[in-house]
Amino acid sequence: MREIDRILDAVENLLGYTFDDRQILEQALSHRSYTNEKGRPLIESNERLEFLGDSVIELAVTHVLFEDFPDYPEGELTKLRSPLVKGAALAEAADKLGLSELILLGRGEEATGGRRKRSILADAYEAVVGAIYMDGGFEVAAGMVMSCLGPLIHDIVSWGSGDFKSELQERATKKFGAVPRYRIRDEGPDHFKTFHATVEVGNKKYGPVAGPSKKEAEQGAARAALLKLGWTTGRKKKG
Repeated sequence: MREIDRILDAVENLLGYTFDDRQILEQALSHRSYTNEKGRPLIESNERLEFLGDSVIELAVTHVLFEDFPDYPEGELTKLRSPLVKGAALAEAADKLGLSELILLGRGEEATGGRRKRSILADAYEAVVGAIYMDGGFEVAAGMVMSCLGPLIHDIVSWGSGDFKSELQERATKKFGAVPRYRIRDEGPDHFKTFHATVEVGNKKYGPVAGPSKKEAEQGAARAALLKLGWTTGRKKKG
């Protein structure tokens, strides 16, 4: 069996979906570094499918939120949708699905830790969704999207839009008259650093919480502090 066939079989097993057109799945997995190394035109990379998948994901998430939260106005629905369709959530979905080891990368990108780059993971996830849409239609693609992103909806509805730093700062200023203070340390190679954030509120420290970026680590530490302090501001699903 060819290596590419083994990879495509593995992805189909992960997805629980068999493609009629496996060539479109191969394209969805092909990072531009791979097509460039193979001497293929950029048009054969996954970037066009990524563009398509982005819209499919947004529509799938929008549809679910519209149906499940009939009492929420447009502005609230937009806030709920925003973190679900951003790179961090999509990269996490790709990682949990197991796509990271199956993306087709050029040797240079492979050597610099491309399989762990959040942008590459998110783009590959979008491209695979686009490929499923082209091969099987919207309902199949939307089902795959919500199987991955659905569990995040509960957290986002419970915690609001996800700007935990702003929420913590507002509450800490009112309670203690001082803003939270964050400390960051990082570890790992330059191309794949992990950041660990600790936040001090009212002379107590919360964390550390790890994240793929300084911003995400700080948001995680702020969320941990809000939880420990009992300052949750979650909304419960209406109805």
